[in-house]
Amino acid sequence: MKLPRRLVSVVLLISGLSSAFAVEPAPIPLWSGGAPGEPKALPPEADMTKPTEALIAGRRIIRLGNVSTPTITIYRPDPAKDTGATVVVCPGGGYYILALDLEGTEVCEWLNSIGVTGVLLKYRVPGRAGQERHAAALQDAQRAVGLMRYRAKDLGLDPKRIGILGFSAGAHLSATLGVNFATRTYPAVDEADVVSCRPDFTLLIYPGGLTDPKQSNALRPEVAPGKDTTPPTFIVMTEVDRVENALEYYKGLKAVGVPAELHLYPTGAHGYGLRRTADDVTTWPDRAADWLKTGGWLTRSPK
Repeated sequence: MKLPRRLVSVVLLISGLSSAFAVEPAPIPLWSGGAPGEPKALPPEADMTKPTEALIAGRRIIRLGNVSTPTITIYRPDPAKDTGATVVVCPGGGYYILALDLEGTEVCEWLNSIGVTGVLLKYRVPGRAGQERHAAALQDAQRAVGLMRYRAKDLGLDPKRIGILGFSAGAHLSATLGVNFATRTYPAVDEADVVSCRPDFTLLIYPGGLTDPKQSNALRPEVAPGKDTTPPTFIVMTEVDRVENALEYYKGLKAVGVPAELHLYPTGAHGYGLRRTADDVTTWPDRAADWLKTGGWLTRSPK
């Protein structure tokens, strides 16, 4: 008897053997009873990309808007190269939309190529009225990392090597979680909300919104690094982008003794994902892989 696709996905999630099957991973709802505080009547999800939108490396991108049902999608590497490490991926989009393929699915596929399980987080956008623009997204990020750590043993993953990677606003979200992990910003749903949601390491690719231009580019309070708490961090930026976000955050990390690596490039705009172009900044995945290897996050612990 042929099992329904959704049931197959659930079985694969529990067993952690999804990479052994030629099945496209299916999204898994983050919240069994719906996301906290969400109204019932919301516009449907939609790709907001217009025919006139600029191409990235000659290809269009998905700009997903009106996300009210957050999910995670787990991409597993080939078992022969699986390191046991996990990275939750947060696409950018200014907390208005999500660049779902450019900064999401394509990134998970790259992570798989270096033996890492990629977890695509489809968090809520746009920011909710009456809240900080990142408030709902932070709940989703806390839930996602906690859920992956809670399920790590069942999935054959190392609960001490779960990182987060974000682009632009997704980098802001990743940095925010690196500070705001001690207390959940929502009522606990189940046992997954009891385990730590602190990322073990963080990668920030062309981060946005880390500094406040009205306050001489001081770091915003929600991302201000903490001594002995904020995870080791890898940062990529170009000098023609809003480089103060990278520079000030790096300085903040070093001021409190957090290990950090910063890569600045002379050319390249914003929003290139990991699609290769003539700009050297698009080689950042090679630098990131080196950093992950050097940090020991690609080395499977002996059983």
